[in-house]
Amino acid sequence: MPEPRRELATTRVALLELKDEQRLVREGYQLLDEKRILLASAIRRELGRLGVRRADMRNAEETARAAVVAALLRHGLDQLALQPPGSVAQLTVAVGHSKLLGLQLLDARLTEASRPAAAAIGAPGVSAEVRECVRTHRAALASAVALAACCLTLRRLVREYVRTERRTRAIENVLLPEIGAAVRLLEERLDGMDQEEFARLRHQRMARAASADGTQTPEAF
Repeated sequence: MPEPRRELATTRVALLELKDEQRLVREGYQLLDEKRILLASAIRRELGRLGVRRADMRNAEETARAAVVAALLRHGLDQLALQPPGSVAQLTVAVGHSKLLGLQLLDARLTEASRPAAAAIGAPGVSAEVRECVRTHRAALASAVALAACCLTLRRLVREYVRTERRTRAIENVLLPEIGAAVRLLEERLDGMDQEEFARLRHQRMARAASADGTQTPEAF
């Protein structure tokens, strides 16, 4: 059994204050436990999204790889290296924010602000294979942005869950047992004091009764 946290005055007031503290700590534990459950549910949902994002990323990479192979077969390595590169200057990352229990969650996607003025995909003489390379690599980049935002959100959720779990365990395994031990100790001490007081009063009554009997005896004679 855990030892009491501190020395307490053996009074009814101290016991009432300790029980009130025990009630507040239990309420705090319940709130943290509910927060822990909500975070666990959010983590499970985010893990599902992470699986989808990873699958999209793999598919985008495979598609981009196939497009590069097709362009190599069409132009060869030397000629493909001379093709104008696709521009990412007009691409921006749109970040959305949401909150869960005061925790900021992210959702990001790649957007194109406007059509590039000198994009390789529209330049004269650019083959369909090169245009497909540009398109598929942009799609892979968009998948990477969404995956990165999902990973960041999941990290935040897990970090907050671990912090909440530690606090909950500390209250459950340390603080509540300590307060409970202190409450039981005070109750035992107060019960002992009550019994001593009862015994003292009983002894006084018996002494007064014996004294009264002693004063009446001579009068009887």
